Amino acid sequence: MVTYEEVLNILRSYAEPEYAEFNKKIICEKNLEFIGVRMPVLRSLAKKFKGEIVTFKTFPREFYEVEFLKLAIAAFLPYEEFITLSDWCVSLMSNWALWCDCFAPSCIKKHREDFIPSIKKYLSCCEGRFEGEYSRRFALTTLLHFYVDEEYLDLIFDCISNCQPNKYYVMMGAAWLLAEVLVKHYSQGIAYLNSTMCDINIKNKAISKACDSFRISAEQKAELKSYRRKS
Repeated sequence: MVTYEEVLNILRSYAEPEYAEFNKKIICEKNLEFIGVRMPVLRSLAKKFKGEIVTFKTFPREFYEVEFLKLAIAAFLPYEEFITLSDWCVSLMSNWALWCDCFAPSCIKKHREDFIPSIKKYLSCCEGRFEGEYSRRFALTTLLHFYVDEEYLDLIFDCISNCQPNKYYVMMGAAWLLAEVLVKHYSQGIAYLNSTMCDINIKNKAISKACDSFRISAEQKAELKSYRRKS
């Protein structure tokens, strides 16, 4: 069983002070310190500590890198274990680098129906325990990672319509999700894009993101651009 001090010593052996300062500026997290460990190293360490989630849960909330490892290790869990910890995982998401767009537990893929109630729960959280902006972002990126199939389009459109995009990262998450729908299911995506249920900011940003994709044809990009609205 690894100790907190052992983990800190390992992390500090990879520390880059300039990178720590860089992260402080771009992540803007007031409640965590930064050691300055790069992402490839953190991912490698998460694999090394796979199976240590019970121990990591006891570690204090002090350093960004340790919080990242908590989430990364939890992502390796089988569904039956992960679902008992999903609320705890979401409660750790206090900034854009910890919600984490990279946090996509693979076990959800084989349990999509089972996880839908959790998606709806996190999507409805606007304050309190789950820090609404990041719980909603996680719900949307989970849909992006695992649900962009025809059978789940109604669920996706309902979630986008009800995500309450009053926060930047929620709006961007919804736009990213809708852009992926446009790539994979263009006609259904267009129908939703032009419906009264689609928020104008989500619509415009989804169009921009879809038009950046090489998977959208020139003709489709021209059509999408014609749907941009100013108000």
